[in-house]
Amino acid sequence: MSAEVLKGIDVAKAINEGIIEKVKNLDGYIPRLAIIRVGERADDIAYEKGAVKKMEKLGLEYTLNTFPDDITNERFQSEFDRINRDNEIDGILLLRPLPKHIDEEAVCARIDPFKDMDGISPINMAKVYAGDESGYAPCTAEAVIETLNHAGIDLTGKNVTVVGRSLVIGKPAAMLLIKRNATVTICHTRTKNIEEKCRNAEILIAAAGSKKMIKSGFVSEGAVVIDVGINDDGNGGICGDVDFDAVAGKASLITPVPGGVGSVTTSVLAKHLLRAAHIR
Repeated sequence: MSAEVLKGIDVAKAINEGIIEKVKNLDGYIPRLAIIRVGERADDIAYEKGAVKKMEKLGLEYTLNTFPDDITNERFQSEFDRINRDNEIDGILLLRPLPKHIDEEAVCARIDPFKDMDGISPINMAKVYAGDESGYAPCTAEAVIETLNHAGIDLTGKNVTVVGRSLVIGKPAAMLLIKRNATVTICHTRTKNIEEKCRNAEILIAAAGSKKMIKSGFVSEGAVVIDVGINDDGNGGICGDVDFDAVAGKASLITPVPGGVGSVTTSVLAKHLLRAAHIR
């Protein structure tokens, strides 16, 4: 068996077409996103570049707010409040994690939930866990669902294993999957017999943030494999959590890195921004 490779550009294109149509209904108003980055982490910069490219492609506005990683907590909190209060801003994307000396919890607690494009506020997180779709889910977690939907996969009753339990991807993705009637197992670094548990999955979602940790032995014949990882490959590029070459021979469908879920994530971000502008 050789897996079908599901490229994110195909999924993103379908989302983008819907966004372009809806922008026409804003009577000339152009939604604006504020991107906030602290420091020079490679994965943050990669996500920022992807978001900027998507905003430009869809004719949406953005501002880049970058700060050195040694900015004081007090100064950063003040700068964040300024952006949060700005009436010209429809949505905020805060790239995380923040440096350890910055009180990230305080920022998440104060972000305007209507501008919270990546679902970091307690209000939006609670809505995701309650199955309330009026809030904003984290973009990458929602991108996983969009990718599965585009592939025509009915999640009802499917055994899905999510490798990773972060608040950014693993946990919210599990909640979105349960909302769609999947049976979900979450694995993490303390999971015993993790290979066996992954092999039981009809759909395997890799979101551990660990370079190529998902080997052939983790995957059952014909499984769908969604790779959410973004890792430094050691050669100046990026790779996923899945050992693509080893797994592609067993899976029925697989997403690549780069060129997979990341492309969908920025389209979900744009969709959230458009929705926020409509609400305002």
